[in-house]
Amino acid sequence: MATFLLILSLILALFSGVLCWQVLEQRKIMTRMMAESGENDPISGMEKEPELILTLKVLNPIAVAKRESRSARILADKLPVMVRKMVYQGVMKELEEEMSQRDIDVEINIEYR
Repeated sequence: MATFLLILSLILALFSGVLCWQVLEQRKIMTRMMAESGENDPISGMEKEPELILTLKVLNPIAVAKRESRSARILADKLPVMVRKMVYQGVMKELEEEMSQRDIDVEINIEYR
């Protein structure tokens, strides 16, 4: 019985050694592949900070339109989509004017989500 356990232990030790050798070889291969892909990939080497974007949402554009414009009071109930677009265009125009008065270069866009 002791002989069987000794042989089994030697086989397991040999098998563990082969597995350890395979893991070390895999590490070498992965390190080499990552180094090669890093050299060929221009995006990974840029290390650029993400771009910051300011988002503005008018919470109640219909109420703003009714408060600011006499014609919007009439149109708001009949054409709410058009009134919302007009409110956003007006806000965008006012923001551009304010930024240009302060000599701040901005790019303002309206996004539909």
